[in-house]
Amino acid sequence: MSIYQIHGKIPHKRHIVFRNSNGGLYHEELFGTEGFSGMSSLVYHLNPPTLVKDIGKAYWAKPEAVMEDNLKALSFKGYEVESENDYLQARKIFFFNDDLNIGIASPGHSMEDYFFKNADSDEILFIKNGKGVCKTMYGSVDFEYGDYVVIPRGTVYQLKFKTNDTQLLFIESHSPVYTPKRYRNEFGQLLEHSPFCERDIKLPHSLETHNETGEFKIMIKKRGMIYPYIYSTHPFDVIGWDGYNYPYAFSIFNFEPITGRIHMPPPIHQQFEARNFVICSFVPRLYDYHPDAIPAPYHHSNIDSDEILYYVDGDFMSRNNIKSGQFTLHPGGVPHGPHPGAIERSIGKKETKELAVMIDPFNPVKITAEALKYEVKDYYKSWLSKPQLTI
Repeated sequence: MSIYQIHGKIPHKRHIVFRNSNGGLYHEELFGTEGFSGMSSLVYHLNPPTLVKDIGKAYWAKPEAVMEDNLKALSFKGYEVESENDYLQARKIFFFNDDLNIGIASPGHSMEDYFFKNADSDEILFIKNGKGVCKTMYGSVDFEYGDYVVIPRGTVYQLKFKTNDTQLLFIESHSPVYTPKRYRNEFGQLLEHSPFCERDIKLPHSLETHNETGEFKIMIKKRGMIYPYIYSTHPFDVIGWDGYNYPYAFSIFNFEPITGRIHMPPPIHQQFEARNFVICSFVPRLYDYHPDAIPAPYHHSNIDSDEILYYVDGDFMSRNNIKSGQFTLHPGGVPHGPHPGAIERSIGKKETKELAVMIDPFNPVKITAEALKYEVKDYYKSWLSKPQLTI
């Protein structure tokens, strides 16, 4: 994030003596990614963040492909993914490549007896159902239906769910996640024509300093393995911090759609960017207002990227027989477009109520066995219809 934050108590200069009321030193930690050149925060702990008591047996968490190469339009019934009590076990990866993992999770319970740290990836959790709070050493980030929760890599977190119907789309990005460059000035401020602004960001709040000792399990994901680490002090023992690197949330309902007289291309919906992929938000909006406008998207060739759409809610006007929670994958290399009848029925319409998340990976994704459990058979044939034109 490009919004400077300061919480709790910090010294007036970096890297100087900072003592508690008993004369002991607080323990400073620089927390950032991309070496010392990316966004970072300085965090002040009651105890050293290095007090490891034990390390349990690591287990394999890498996704495995059953379809390495694919040139067929596919769809998947993500809404049928079954709930599992444990948060990590509930995370089911559907698609992946060298840049990201994409999946669905329906956790039945909060994370009560452990914390999680993804040391491989920034995470984006899109809340399809449910509400709760993401607890971190930076404070709490509240979330509810329609929120993106962005968690920088290496952040220790614990999810507390307030409802029992949680379902979320998760994206693991192997590079930092940013807002689009074209919407930021040279100082990092969001510009006037950006479809969202700093006021829309849900920042961490209510910093809690846990002065606790004992055994605290942190499940750490690194290079596709998960390592159970046992620390002797609570990971949220922070007395204060400042900087630019921290978790936050953004509601898809705060995305202000860009519209025009004729149909606008998909980049106007862009929400985030990372290495070799972008994320877009499709939200309720007014349709194009040229008198002869065709609101449905025109056919377009996916040559440079795959297109993955996760349908959240509403009536997605370019698709037939799509349900909330469903995925479509339109692979790079072949054209796709509206389903039969969609173009005609869009003409004259004034608005759409659709809600969807689109992920465009610029390198092809591989598909897991988990995804194929929920495949919609013969989706690639769903554009077939009787010819409507005669010459």
